[in-house]
Amino acid sequence: MTNLPLRRDPASIRLRVEAMERLLEGAFIVPGINRRVGLDVLLGFVPVIGDTVAAALGAYIVWEARNLGMNKLQLARMGSRVGFDFAIGLVPFIGDAADFFYRSNTRNLKTIKRHLDRHHPAGVVIDR
Repeated sequence: MTNLPLRRDPASIRLRVEAMERLLEGAFIVPGINRRVGLDVLLGFVPVIGDTVAAALGAYIVWEARNLGMNKLQLARMGSRVGFDFAIGLVPFIGDAADFFYRSNTRNLKTIKRHLDRHHPAGVVIDR
């Protein structure tokens, strides 16, 4: 594992947010179906506490977006995705399936990347 920079510049924030999204949404591959899942799905199996921890980690991504100076509408949209993921995760069985398909952190990462590419073009990274 590489050390993530603790600086507040956009490139450092991008690295941290991408690492958190990877941890929450794509850390492991489910054998047989070759689908990536992360801690968000695994934590969903622990009633209430797991969903609360997953929501707190998702809220960290929103907090980093705030540090980038994203506007309140974008932050509210991102926060509502995390809140929806948390609320649906509280429903037994349905919440576990929803965590598998609804990836709020991936959607939030895309929002952050669009903001960074538009407002901080020097840090644009071409994804493969």
